[in-house]
Amino acid sequence: MAGPIKRSVAIAGHSTSISLEPIFWDALGEAAVAMRLPLSALVARIDAARIEADDPPNLASAIRVWLFERERERYPEGLDDNDSQ
Repeated sequence: MAGPIKRSVAIAGHSTSISLEPIFWDALGEAAVAMRLPLSALVARIDAARIEADDPPNLASAIRVWLFERERERYPEGLDDNDSQ
């Protein structure tokens, strides 16, 4: 598994660095395309939701959780017993 890759993303007019593993960068890019948003706009949305939390996580963690929750919503029933064998 590849380690984190640091990239700069503009949020609300300022640049911020985010370190994510390549699989998360790929998933984030795919989500942005599916939502017809620039990557920076999607990250800004995730960041806006993140800062509303009582104890906000760091941005990279918020992105990973957002991606996980997005997948969970796409497959709410999860794996049934036959899929796990």
